[in-house]
Amino acid sequence: MGKIILIALLFVSSLFAEFTTLTTEQFQDAMKQGVKVIDIRRVDEFKQYGTIKGSYKLTFFDARGKYDINKWMAQFQQIVTDKNQPFILVCAHSNRSKTVGKFLSDQAGYKNVKELDGGIIYGWINKGLGTEKN
Repeated sequence: MGKIILIALLFVSSLFAEFTTLTTEQFQDAMKQGVKVIDIRRVDEFKQYGTIKGSYKLTFFDARGKYDINKWMAQFQQIVTDKNQPFILVCAHSNRSKTVGKFLSDQAGYKNVKELDGGIIYGWINKGLGTEKN
């Protein structure tokens, strides 16, 4: 009986979305393959640190930590048009990307949610990689 329950749990867990943290190298490889990058930081952060070339700017949380999930999802779904489509979230330090990524994978049903480990600061800029100032 225990084996049946274990097999059932493994099967059910395989149906759920996958949220993956990528190293800088994995992130760069995914970008080369055309995986869309969505930067969820605020406008002031885009100006301060710049953005990774080719990324979509789609702010999730405002300066007070508030958000409009319906508005954000409508804009997000114009970029990610299929729940099986892989995409990568980027924020400053990968705290917000974890929160948003887990929401998208666990509650919204997206299957290939990824984030850049360390965010744009530790996973990109501190590795000597450039950004575009906007």
